[in-house]
Amino acid sequence: MRELKGKVAAVTGAASGLGRAMALAFADEGMHVALGDVTDTSEVFAEVERKGVAALSMKLDVSRAQEVEAFAELIDQELGGAHVVCNNAGVSPLGAAWETSLGDWQWILGVNLWGVIHGVRSFVPRLIARNQGHVVNTASVAGIINPPGSGPAYVPTGIADSERNRPTGFEPTVKSKETLAREALLKKAVAYGRLSADDVAKAVVQAVKEERFYILTHPRIKGAIGARMEDIIGERTPRNPLAL
Repeated sequence: MRELKGKVAAVTGAASGLGRAMALAFADEGMHVALGDVTDTSEVFAEVERKGVAALSMKLDVSRAQEVEAFAELIDQELGGAHVVCNNAGVSPLGAAWETSLGDWQWILGVNLWGVIHGVRSFVPRLIARNQGHVVNTASVAGIINPPGSGPAYVPTGIADSERNRPTGFEPTVKSKETLAREALLKKAVAYGRLSADDVAKAVVQAVKEERFYILTHPRIKGAIGARMEDIIGERTPRNPLAL
C-alpha cells in the first residue's frame, strides 16, 4: 500500500506510547485516523486533527469482541472503513509464570491475544471485501525468543506501567521480592530504550508502504532469534538470549 494519503488507519491502544506515535505518523502521511483505547484519547485526537485530517475516537476494551466490532462499524459509518488496522493495545503485568494470578492471565490473554483475534475477525473480512488493506499486530520480541522475564528490545512506552489500566475483577499477583526487583529493572530498561515510539512508528509506516510482513525494530535481536531456532531444530535446552 504505497499511497496512504486519504485512506483510513485504525489504531488500538492509541492514547499513549506506540499507539499514539503510530496514529500521528499515519496522520503525517495524510491518513484519517480512528483511535481506540480504554483511556482518554482526547489529546491524541486533537493532535491528529491539527495535522489536517479527520479523527474519530472510541473508548475501547479490545478484550470484548462486541466493542471491537462496534469500533469497526463506527469507522465504516464515519470514515468509510479502515485500510490499515493496528492491533496495538497490550499489557504487561510482571511475574514468574507460577506466581502469576488467574486474574493476571485473564487480563493478559484478554488484551494481548483475544484483542488481536477480535481485531482480525472484525476488520479482515472488511479489508478482503475492499480488496485492499494492511494489518499491523504489535507484539513483544518475547514472542519470538524466550528470555527470562521479558524481551530485551525495549521502547520507552507505558507498557511497563500497565497496572494503571487493570480492570476490576482481575486480582493482581502478590509479587515476590525477586519479581519486584525484575519489575524495577524492566521499568528502567523501558525508560532508557534507545529507540523511541516515534522511531518505531516511522518504521511501521515504511513497512506498510513496502508491504513487508515482519518489522523487527531492533536488528541486533536477530542473533537471539537465530539461536532460538537452532535450539529448537537441535532439540537443545534453550540458551539465555540475554547472554548471547
